[in-house]
Amino acid sequence: MITNSDRQASPLHLSLIEKLNRLHPDTTPMLSFRNPFELLVAVILSAQCTDAKVNEVTPVLFRAFPDPASLGAASLPVVERIIYSTGFYHEKALHIIATAALIHSTYADEVPMGMEELTALPGVGRKTANVVRGQVAGLPGIIVDTHFKRVTRRLGMTEETEPLKIERDLLSWVPEMLQYPFSMSANRHGRAYCHARNPRCGECPVQKLCPSG
Repeated sequence: MITNSDRQASPLHLSLIEKLNRLHPDTTPMLSFRNPFELLVAVILSAQCTDAKVNEVTPVLFRAFPDPASLGAASLPVVERIIYSTGFYHEKALHIIATAALIHSTYADEVPMGMEELTALPGVGRKTANVVRGQVAGLPGIIVDTHFKRVTRRLGMTEETEPLKIERDLLSWVPEMLQYPFSMSANRHGRAYCHARNPRCGECPVQKLCPSG
């Protein structure tokens, strides 16, 4: 279990978070979904894959298997063919079928919101769990993906390099009410301005506050 420490938030970092949240106010994941189950499956499929590609696949998947009961009983080869283009299709198919079956049998088709319950599901790590918990239940959490990691390190908010350590570091000082919105705004900022290669520093609205700018 990750707990907060006594690290204090700097005024500069809080100002950066507030600016990013105002700049990117939409906290909805960039995945197509209609309910918590579809969101959970979409986030599992998004590992090592673009959201755009996942959004091409999930409508087909959910037309064939619209609920946990049907996906949990689905044929592995059929699911593999549908999600093939998302990459790592064999492992992902195994995970979403097993996860759907557990949600059906253990949770009466309702996606659990507890961190321990979510991360016990096949293919669900802390990042996936935090996306679902934040979007569906409004629960606090730091969501560390490649965009978030890049942005927070460039902004001097953490020196850690491993996702779990970055999460622990930022949980220690980012106020709970800002954690999920900040996770999403930093992600969108990484996509829009703070690219891995050729970042748009000259156009970046927070460039004056950025130690890497």
